[in-house]
Amino acid sequence: MAELQTLIQNCLAQNRWGILGNQGYILGIDLGSYGLRTAIVDLQHHTFATIHTDLNSGSPDHIVDRAIAMARGLLAEADVSTDRLVRVGVGFGGPVDLRHGTVRLSPRMAGWENYPLQERFEQAFDTVTLIDNDANLIAFGEATFGAGAGLQHLFYLHLSSGVGGGLVLNGHLYHGATSTAGEIGHAVVGYGWDGTGRPETLEELVSTRGMLRRAARYGLETDNLERIFTDHPVGQQVVQETIDLIATRCAQTAALIDPEMIVLGGIVVRIGGDAFVKAIASKVNDFIAPQFVRPIPVVASILGPDSVTAGAIATALASLSE
Repeated sequence: MAELQTLIQNCLAQNRWGILGNQGYILGIDLGSYGLRTAIVDLQHHTFATIHTDLNSGSPDHIVDRAIAMARGLLAEADVSTDRLVRVGVGFGGPVDLRHGTVRLSPRMAGWENYPLQERFEQAFDTVTLIDNDANLIAFGEATFGAGAGLQHLFYLHLSSGVGGGLVLNGHLYHGATSTAGEIGHAVVGYGWDGTGRPETLEELVSTRGMLRRAARYGLETDNLERIFTDHPVGQQVVQETIDLIATRCAQTAALIDPEMIVLGGIVVRIGGDAFVKAIASKVNDFIAPQFVRPIPVVASILGPDSVTAGAIATALASLSE
């Protein structure tokens, strides 16, 4: 938290966001990627404060109401009225429709299909609200405040219960034609890992569930991902396969978009640690064709549990100068 606050303060001091970038407040909200989290930034004094709580089950309305109440609590604690808010940024753990401000679906929670997420927060705070999925926001947060601060071209890969990604191109998030760019987890990467010969996606193979399923298929039954990252022979096999799969996709992505940096995040990266990231980095650069001789840094995300709220704030900031 202290390190993130320093990163945000240093970035805000540069004031790259025009006349509105030095006054008012911004809220950043994470709906479920790291529990319920809300952050507030004072653009004038460059302060950053955040609160969080566990995300329990509940209807979409109930979860949104809790997030709104948390945000109002932060505003009250800072003695800030809603008319001093200039933007609200909201991150959601699933694909969203930016054109309509709605959730497409939630992989982890039922009932979110077509939910009017942007409208709910704009009604609550009477402030322009921007929504996006969590991987996109982490990508932009890392390019604004984090490991890739100041870079114009960055690819972020999120490895958790699902696999997602975010593209920052020319200093902006790239969403594609239907707001679904970066969803690399849904890319078909092979056939027959499960013995049936059917196409399998990257998410099926290198998400937490995918790694545990492969371990079980090889004879290591466990529901603890940390067991995979031990010296157990099966665990080592699964980890090496995972490194090869991820490195291949990252190298292909590098050939396609030519990023300045690749950032890896999510629980798989946190458990795998430096050795896991360094092994992927080495393979990525081994897999890049010789004519593109330019080592690409492959690093771990540094924004931590507040990465989605930080990305929501970064997106809100960027909108001030558009």
